[in-house]
Amino acid sequence: QVQLVESGGGLVQAGGSLRLSCAASGRTLSGSYMGWFRQAPGKEREFVASISWSGGSTYYADSVKGRFTISRDIAKNTEYLQMNSLKPEDTAVYYCAAGRLVTKTPALYDYWGQGTQVTVSS
Repeated sequence: QVQLVESGGGLVQAGGSLRLSCAASGRTLSGSYMGWFRQAPGKEREFVASISWSGGSTYYADSVKGRFTISRDIAKNTEYLQMNSLKPEDTAVYYCAAGRLVTKTPALYDYWGQGTQVTVSS
């Protein structure tokens, strides 16, 4: 089993920045893709970004491209999401996930964290 624990969420003004972390423990994630998703109240969970095991390939939703950066530290078994130029529409619960495929489909990820709230005020 793999446990994923997110941290770093909070309240920030529009235009500000936050960095989310996702620490993995348990079974090795070697070869896994890791991703970030978000879910706002009343909306479906949506893809934000994903990264390959090596970190050499990254993918972003159009809505965050140029503002968010995904990265991972294999030695620390941790992935990060640096969020800059935040907008009120970025407000959501952010989840990290791990899976064997590079995909934007939440159902195809094997492991999920509990989520961390990000609130952007206008």
